[in-house]
Amino acid sequence: MAEPEAQGQDEERYGVLLYYKYVDIPDLDELVAFYESNCNSLGLLGRVRLSPNGVNVTVGGKLSLLEKHIANVRSNSLFEGTDFKLAACDRPLNDKVAKECGFNALSIRVVKELVTLNSDPLLKSPEISNAGIHLSAVEFHSALQTAGQFSEIDSPAYSGGLVLLDARNLYETRIGKFHAPNVETLDPGIRQYSDLPSWIDDNSEQLKGKRVLMYCTGGIRCEMASAYIRSKGSGFENVFQLFGGIQRYLEQFPDGGFFKGKNFVFDHRISVGSSDARTISTCLLCGSSFDDYSSRCRCAYCRMLVLVCDSCRIEGALYVCELCLKHGKAVGSVASNENGKTQAISSEVELKTVSSDTKLTSELPWSHDNRSPRKLRILCLHGFRQNASSFKGRTASLAKKLKNIVDLVFVDAPHELPYIYQPCSTGSHGDCTSPSLHQIHPPPTVNCRKKFAWLVASDFSGKSEVDWKIADGPFDPLQYQQQTDGFDVSLAYLKTVFSQEGPFDGILGFSQGAAMAALVSAQRGRLKGEMDFRFVILCSGFALKLVEFERQPINCPSLHIFGSNHGEDRQIANQASRDLASLFDDGCCGIIEHDCGHIIPTRSPYIDEIKNFLQRFL
Repeated sequence: MAEPEAQGQDEERYGVLLYYKYVDIPDLDELVAFYESNCNSLGLLGRVRLSPNGVNVTVGGKLSLLEKHIANVRSNSLFEGTDFKLAACDRPLNDKVAKECGFNALSIRVVKELVTLNSDPLLKSPEISNAGIHLSAVEFHSALQTAGQFSEIDSPAYSGGLVLLDARNLYETRIGKFHAPNVETLDPGIRQYSDLPSWIDDNSEQLKGKRVLMYCTGGIRCEMASAYIRSKGSGFENVFQLFGGIQRYLEQFPDGGFFKGKNFVFDHRISVGSSDARTISTCLLCGSSFDDYSSRCRCAYCRMLVLVCDSCRIEGALYVCELCLKHGKAVGSVASNENGKTQAISSEVELKTVSSDTKLTSELPWSHDNRSPRKLRILCLHGFRQNASSFKGRTASLAKKLKNIVDLVFVDAPHELPYIYQPCSTGSHGDCTSPSLHQIHPPPTVNCRKKFAWLVASDFSGKSEVDWKIADGPFDPLQYQQQTDGFDVSLAYLKTVFSQEGPFDGILGFSQGAAMAALVSAQRGRLKGEMDFRFVILCSGFALKLVEFERQPINCPSLHIFGSNHGEDRQIANQASRDLASLFDDGCCGIIEHDCGHIIPTRSPYIDEIKNFLQRFL
């Protein structure tokens, strides 16, 4: 009688299933329908990601039902050879953890890529068929044990030795990683997987001519990353990856083997350890031994997970991760405003900024749903003789329509301009409040906001000693062509903005602000580490004949928004904006022409095209 009862208890046990498969999917709609029907009927919760080149699945439910799901999937010949990782575990600790890890619902989505290797969505991904050679857990262990001397796979031409490359993010490697005597271990220390290609590019000399052993949580990230390394050509062919990832290794070596600490996992378990209970990580604040992410504390700037022990953790406290600290961020630069909310401010250099509408919440750890990507942060550069406040007002409609995916941050340019006025007489149709008023005196300075510029004329001498000066003449629609100086000052200023107010995903520039953003884009490679951004949006932009634009094409994803050739934009000609767009690489350049004048359009279909561009970076 006891045996059936035990069997019944086993059927009620909970488990988590992980698997991925790179394979060409002939009919995505059919596969979506299968997962919707199968997972719902079995009561499975979690994440299913489908793309034209394969599937990536993490779901939880009763063990017996997960086994049925595996059987159903295996019946499809597409999944031949798939490595199904099924583990028994406790149910989610609470609703908060379940929600954040995506285990409170079933999410089935069609995506462009199973994992996003490159933050530039317009660059071609490496061929997955060129991925590194799979090593079983035993082979991987043996390679480390013999310091890279393979028994079955050997290449005498590669005498540079062996290096171990961790393809995971910093918050994962904090709590667990491989360590083997006489083997160099490379930990890129990246925030997100899409930062890995840049690290590989910058550190290629540490990989060239060597046997590279790669590993990640379950194996999928190594597939694309190893292919990226091998795509670099001669000297980078000898790349191997741990098949099944750390999870399979710990199953084969329950005592941990060469893996020390815990394996961070992207489900409600949070981490999985070996029988060796030693902790390799420490609390961010006090330095005591600690490796528990269940409180979900996050960096106040970049939202990366941080480790804060129970003794140090205080409700409402703000934390800064080691990467943000490295780039000059500090807890002291986070303060409360009059509404009791918190926002990041600068304590070192006065930056004339108008912060985004979305403030840092005063409640940490944040409730963060991993199934929904964080919003993009975009730095906005205003036009000539404008300021951050006025530009924020002019883009209020844009901010409202993009509020679910974007935070806009506004900053004043560094060149302060004097007030100008143009005397007008009777019959004038200038800026006088009344055409009959003979104005010979400057307007009052009350309620007049300061104006700024990114680029100035060659005879610009800085802020005028007087409040107002008479304009040189009527408005000149070609004045922007004479404003070619001041770039170095503006660039240095923007470096400070990025250091103290960043990170930013992109830059949006309007009119002269677009010209400035384009100049920065032309130097993006040289600005790496000081001004890291992934795209630019250039509205009513123009190109100046400067040396920065002589290095064509500019390899930066860009969206160009400007008036059509019917004269709607009377300040920046259509051809000037077209000329600017022509300086960017065709493969990563998009154009939106509109009939709305010297503005950023927010009605359909223009706003839909803007959203489509931004969605690529989420």
